[in-house]
Amino acid sequence: MSNADRLFEESTEYALSTKLRARNLDLDDLVRWSDLKVVALTGVRRSGKSSLLMLLAQNLRSKGEKVAYVNAEDSRLARGTLLEDAIKWFGDSGYLIVDEITSASDWGGWLARNHDMLKGRLRIIVSSSRSGLMEPPKELRGRVRAIEISPLSFAEYLNFNGVTIERTTAGQGFLERNLLEYLTYGGFPEVSCMMEPLDKVTVTNDYFQQILALDVGEAANEDVTATRLFGRYVLFAPYFSASKCLNHFKSVGYKIGKERILRLEHYSQASFLFFFLQAFGTSVKDRSIYPRKSYPSDPGFLFSVGGVEDRGRLLECAVYLELRRRMAPDEEVLYWTDKGKTEVDFVIRKGAVVKEVVQVSWEMGDPRTRKREVKALQSCLDGTGCAHGRIITWDERESHAAEDARIVVVRASDWFLGSRAPRGSSGP
Repeated sequence: MSNADRLFEESTEYALSTKLRARNLDLDDLVRWSDLKVVALTGVRRSGKSSLLMLLAQNLRSKGEKVAYVNAEDSRLARGTLLEDAIKWFGDSGYLIVDEITSASDWGGWLARNHDMLKGRLRIIVSSSRSGLMEPPKELRGRVRAIEISPLSFAEYLNFNGVTIERTTAGQGFLERNLLEYLTYGGFPEVSCMMEPLDKVTVTNDYFQQILALDVGEAANEDVTATRLFGRYVLFAPYFSASKCLNHFKSVGYKIGKERILRLEHYSQASFLFFFLQAFGTSVKDRSIYPRKSYPSDPGFLFSVGGVEDRGRLLECAVYLELRRRMAPDEEVLYWTDKGKTEVDFVIRKGAVVKEVVQVSWEMGDPRTRKREVKALQSCLDGTGCAHGRIITWDERESHAAEDARIVVVRASDWFLGSRAPRGSSGP
């Protein structure tokens, strides 16, 4: 047995024997898709992709299927021949699972060749922390079923911690305490199982620094100082534009060109570290007038790295990430502004049709706050032609706002638990 074969055996045995917690993802659905496409799990590092692949391997083995799990980031394997070595060892039939496949050489060509030649015999299921599989290279287009895996949703967070939902006053209070902890420390699986707040902050901070260094700075061929400045700027700034970011660099005495900032922006999105929302508009020009809103891939980054304690902002971030999980592949999330006068946090658009508009407000007990939020939502509904508006707030709920029958006010804990279908699954 060669050294590579021994390592492949070792990683497969580890995957099949590791005890893991289930996620809200239909593993049988992944298996069905693998008959037709290369199935690819993508998403930010530490979000649970490897665990899901191991769970899938265990599921397949329990059904008597031939399956192997290969970790392409194993430094002991030769990157140049890794994929060819794997298929020589495994054979041309069964389920070959390759974690972090984009770390291997010629991964795109290898996937395309083997999918075409061995379709119906060899099912290939892979993962990557970079977006090359969401927008695959030319040779893979039409051959990949990409599914974005994010850190835990609030519903998954409750399951991981064994929290039972009780519809009593005491139960609601306990549920809200868990939601506040989720907003503060985020939903990374490992972090969610920790008990000590300091441990949660430390590990989440470590994740951020590792992703920023490896998947953003290293990928962009950028120095450490510039990468860190960029990362902290985006965390602190609710709105982003390359020009404003450039001015920030200048204000702290760091010389950098706009093209370097654009490169950092590109890789921060490619690594799923940050997401940037465009303003609603019917044309590219309309969208480009206003800066984009920026959100990290986990609300825990805002507090643990950025020191953000604004609960309204933490809630808004978590709502956006949940909307990403729920939206269908042909939908997009934007924000709406009335020429900078008023703003609505989220517009969910499907093609040319706006399905729903969503406003996030921590509390609306102050009549002035309520009036402002409702008025902004009404302007957005009128401007987009949408018939459905929603205000997500901490502890209020109404079937319809008295000011407008099109608007529903919903309590945050109810909304987060209202739908559990992850993005890319069989449901929207």
